[in-house]
Amino acid sequence: MAEKEVLSASQKALIEATKSRASFSGHAHGNALGAAGYVSDTDDSCDFLATTGQTTIFNPPEGGFGDILIGAAWQNIKKERGGFFSKLKSKAVDAGVDLDLGVMYELQNGKVGCVQAFGGTMGNYEAEPYLALSGDDRTGDDDDDDEHGNDEIILLNGQKWPEIKRLLIYLYIYEGVQNWAQIAPQVQLLVPDEKPMVVTLHTYKSELCLAAVARMENIRNGIRMTNITEYYPGHPSMDRAFGFGIEWEDGEK
Repeated sequence: MAEKEVLSASQKALIEATKSRASFSGHAHGNALGAAGYVSDTDDSCDFLATTGQTTIFNPPEGGFGDILIGAAWQNIKKERGGFFSKLKSKAVDAGVDLDLGVMYELQNGKVGCVQAFGGTMGNYEAEPYLALSGDDRTGDDDDDDEHGNDEIILLNGQKWPEIKRLLIYLYIYEGVQNWAQIAPQVQLLVPDEKPMVVTLHTYKSELCLAAVARMENIRNGIRMTNITEYYPGHPSMDRAFGFGIEWEDGEK
């Protein structure tokens, strides 16, 4: 019940923020509400962090940041339909991959935790940790974009960014084909009045289901974002590597 109340309280902010995702996704429709899909690295409308250690800085504007969107996008996998006659007709369908977006956080007051669909820790936009997951795309399917319309979005309350010390953005293959190279996931960051930033993974380790993608650090209330691209067998091992100190329990959706 508490989780539903959290989402309800931030619903208006989520809706208003996602209205701007038309320009983020490259679609020109003024009433588009779909999240950004997969973005090619040849797209000059975005900036890219494509290698480990590559960093960018967002300076704080006067009055602080507005709502910041952290999104995950990936390509679906095509597979042949079962059955002899289907194979003759060469039909294919999308093989849904349940790719989860998550964020570990540390606040300036020392509080730590995570926001992710796995375990139901959906966050809170208006109160600590000032991050809220807008939903969980279980299959990666989205009718708005047949090819690349896959998304999960975390909304960051930019006005509260000074209360946040650091974030670690990660992706987790919960179900489906465990092959990072095939789904080519990206983390996409939209800061108001800035070019969209796309962080791409590389050197895929498909035997490991968890990828630390990017770090966001509070530097004099600005944002320093770094491509991490490190793979782990699970949340506790990733946490130990980055020193958040979260108490982990088994969870389910």
